[in-house]
Amino acid sequence: MQELFATFGVNWKLLLVQALNFGLLLAILTYFLYKPVLKIIDERREKVAEGVRKAEAAARRLEEAKREGEGMVGEAARQAEGLVAEARARAGERADEIVKSAEAQAAGALKDAAARAEEAKRQALKESEREIARAAMLAAEKILRTSK
Repeated sequence: MQELFATFGVNWKLLLVQALNFGLLLAILTYFLYKPVLKIIDERREKVAEGVRKAEAAARRLEEAKREGEGMVGEAARQAEGLVAEARARAGERADEIVKSAEAQAAGALKDAAARAEEAKRQALKESEREIARAAMLAAEKILRTSK
C-alpha cells in the first residue's frame, strides 16, 4: 500500500494529520456552530408554531365575538321593534283620548253656542215685543189724538 501512496505522491503521515485536523475541526464546528444553530432553528420553529396557535385562537375568539355581537344586535333589534310597537300602541291610545276629548269639547262648545243663540233669540224676541208694543201704543195714541 505504501507503493501505491508513493506512486501517487501521497504522504500517509501528512494525510493522517490532515484527517485528525478535519475530525477536530468537525467536532469543534459541531459543538460551537451546528448545535447552537439547530437550537435557534428549533426555538424559532416553536415561536412560529406558538404564533400560529395564538392566531388560530384569536380567529376563533373573533368568530365567537362576531356571533355574540350578531346575537346582541338581533336581540337589540327585537327589543327596539317591541318598544316601537308599544310606543305606537300608546300613541294610538293617546290619540283616541285626544280625539274623544276634542269631540267632547266641540260638543260642549256647540251646546254653549246653541244656548247663547237661543238666549240671543229670546232677547231679540223680547226686544221685538217691546218695540212692537211701543209702536202699537204710539199708533193707538196717534189714532186717539186724530179722533178727538
